[in-house]
Amino acid sequence: MTDTLTIALAQLNPVVGDIDGNVGLIRTARAEAAAAGADLVVTSELVVCGYPPEDLVIRPIVQETIEREIMALASETADGGPALLVGTPWVEDGKLYNGALLLDGGEIVARRFKHALPNYGVFDEKRIFEAGPLPGPVNFRGVRLGVMVCEDMWTVDVAECLEESGAEILTVLNGSPFEQDKWDTRLNLAVARATECRMPLIYVNQVGGQDELVFDGASFVIGADASLRAQSPAWESSVQMTEWSRDGDTWSCAETDRHPSPEGDPAIYSAMVLGLRDYVRKSGFPGVLIGMSGGIDSALTAAVAADALGPAAVHCVMMPSPYTSRESLDDAAEACALLGTPLDSVSIGPAMKAFEEMLADAFVGTQADTTEENIQARSRGLTLMALSNKTGAMVVSTGNKSEMSVGYATLYGDMCGGYSVLKDVYKMKVFELSRWRNENLPAGALGPAGMVVPENIISKPPTAELKPDQKDEDTLPPYEVLDAILMGLNERDLSIDDVVAEGHDRALVLRIWRMLLGAEYKRRQAPPGVKITGRSFGRDRRYPIVNAFRGRA
Repeated sequence: MTDTLTIALAQLNPVVGDIDGNVGLIRTARAEAAAAGADLVVTSELVVCGYPPEDLVIRPIVQETIEREIMALASETADGGPALLVGTPWVEDGKLYNGALLLDGGEIVARRFKHALPNYGVFDEKRIFEAGPLPGPVNFRGVRLGVMVCEDMWTVDVAECLEESGAEILTVLNGSPFEQDKWDTRLNLAVARATECRMPLIYVNQVGGQDELVFDGASFVIGADASLRAQSPAWESSVQMTEWSRDGDTWSCAETDRHPSPEGDPAIYSAMVLGLRDYVRKSGFPGVLIGMSGGIDSALTAAVAADALGPAAVHCVMMPSPYTSRESLDDAAEACALLGTPLDSVSIGPAMKAFEEMLADAFVGTQADTTEENIQARSRGLTLMALSNKTGAMVVSTGNKSEMSVGYATLYGDMCGGYSVLKDVYKMKVFELSRWRNENLPAGALGPAGMVVPENIISKPPTAELKPDQKDEDTLPPYEVLDAILMGLNERDLSIDDVVAEGHDRALVLRIWRMLLGAEYKRRQAPPGVKITGRSFGRDRRYPIVNAFRGRA
């Protein structure tokens, strides 16, 4: 029986489907941990295939590749170095499980399978994996590890079973995506399990971006007394060493580095940066294209892109029409100058004239309306996509959640693009984040310090500039009112009556509710974007497109 342990928390950034590359990350982490004298390396959930693998992992060739790489990795632990507790899909008796495998002494010495499969929000694991049985502890060099996989910690049953069967250290492999206030939820649940079971808890989380999800890392250790003993950095890969000792029947972890928690506007901004960075780099794009309007959404998007990829990889394009003001041209130029990003100008005036002439006969007897406005937006979209085809750079769309909620966006126009960093960010939060970024340079940012969003862009009234003297508030209520209503309807699932009771006009709430439902077909065709809230317009929301329900006044 051992009385001391050195356990490494391997917080890695896998790429879904890159099984060889992900196993390489594990090997590198193991080598680093071995040099520091580790006995065990704990990784995150499904790190071998990347998380979430979705239906990719159902394919037999993927399962076979995973098994081959796991067996090779297991054989390497015969070198006397640290053991590995790795998250991986695993087939047992013809059934596919979300597993945690202990590799030691050249073989797989234990297997545990996720019992609580989440089937809500962004998660749909029940359609992919079989639920494992309630687990018993894993015997590791004389220590009984209570191994859990992510959602297993969110319920009482698994931890209770492990406690009753003699576990000494709860060890949780996680793929827990970032969203606002998620950190407190995770920590409170970990404290609850540690307190209930009267034993310490290790929590290792994935880091990095995968499609719409961003994983913030911030792995940690909770003591049996519910104290925070260690915490890995957020938003970056790391291998953190923790020192453990036995005191009677209880194991304790010596206090070590405790990095700041991912909270507030800094966390939201970092999530947008990491989400875009990994989407672009993991997909192999050489850079990004952004349509600059002189407004705050495109200015903040450009700032995030510069911080994520470096200014040289961000190509901004101003596409003026006859309705574009001198102020917008100057503001866009100033924003790009502050960021150090190149800015080109391509007038859409000739395209507008061409469409006017082309459609003249078809439009005889009609009045100008939003059709002509949308032609402008689609001319810009066509221009950006042409530049994307020519250069290989990916278009980043710039619409925010307030606009997308009510359909204040043009399909195949300003909605075109491969990714959106503001997709889950309401307009008022766009203002807040712009002000925050002007005062702060996030850790790891590749953009410049200081002001990056000109003050005039922040202070001037928002406008689409698709017709003379146009303002957003000609069509929408003030954004502080709109956002409050939308947060009630979207994030909090409030009824019309409940939202009205918070001080909003009933007719306006009904109008916004109907706009929200009516724009579903647009959102379904929007590019993916970083998930920030608990109810993003992606896998979190599954409403029918054909939907006649609009409620009553």
